Amino acid sequence: MTKRKRRSSAPAEGRTGAALAELGLDDRQQRVFVWSVTAVGVLAIALVLTLVVNAIGGGQPQPAQASGEVSGEGLPASFQSWPSLKELAPIADRKADTAALTVQEVFGARTLTAGKVTLRRLAGRLDQACAGAVWGADLAEALAEAGCGQAVRGLYATADGMYVAQYTLFNLADVAAAESLAKSLASLYRGAWVQPLESPRAKFGAYSEGNAYVLGHYLGVAWIGRADGAEPGEKDDFIMLGLAVREAEKAVFRRVVKVAGVPSDPAQPPGPADTAQPSEEPPSDPGASPAVSAPGASTSAQPSAPAAR
Repeated sequence: MTKRKRRSSAPAEGRTGAALAELGLDDRQQRVFVWSVTAVGVLAIALVLTLVVNAIGGGQPQPAQASGEVSGEGLPASFQSWPSLKELAPIADRKADTAALTVQEVFGARTLTAGKVTLRRLAGRLDQACAGAVWGADLAEALAEAGCGQAVRGLYATADGMYVAQYTLFNLADVAAAESLAKSLASLYRGAWVQPLESPRAKFGAYSEGNAYVLGHYLGVAWIGRADGAEPGEKDDFIMLGLAVREAEKAVFRRVVKVAGVPSDPAQPPGPADTAQPSEEPPSDPGASPAVSAPGASTSAQPSAPAAR
């Protein structure tokens, strides 16, 4: 077997040298030029190899996703929280309020209204394991430390589909645990948040706002935004949007009455008027209930509470 002769690179090098000589480069300058090109090639190969290794083994952690960029994961652009009201002292500890939450109890009303904003219920869900209602390991751990036993979520939108709102109520051990979780959310919300319920009629976009309210041993989290993800303008009343979805908090005040009874001269906490809600078929309520369909699809809301019924 005859061996194939290795092709000499001398002609190619000669052609390269001739071309560089025509450019007016002497022998030393030609050697520097050739060395520089070789070094650049080696660096390019190293860069490609680095990118391949990172793609296979996982590179640096990615920054937190904005709302709506990843299905099931979203972050509000801002967050605020408020402490519990004195009227909720009778349910400061879960031992005094042992009844389990249900989707029907919290989100049984088909519509929630505040001012000129009316929200229609799109979905409701109860999770006995609170970690299933959120994303982010740190938030799941904080819920476990707070003794979270239930998380119930309700998704709403305006009839024109322009605005979307979700309310989540966490059933925690006591008011101290709720206060601690609210403080933790002030930093956790940048990389962890509640899971949005899915509906073809509403979805959080790039911009949204989050607010947390300590309600005795419960923590309520309101999440509001425009469905198109735009920041609110002069015509967008996010205050009333937030107050509307907080009408779900009436369930908590009814529990106060159940535990403590009706006072002879009940105090009226500040908040939207106690507008009567239409009754209709309740959403199903298993351990993780499916979505419930209904027809139709800045400034953070200030702390207030719906009147007890």
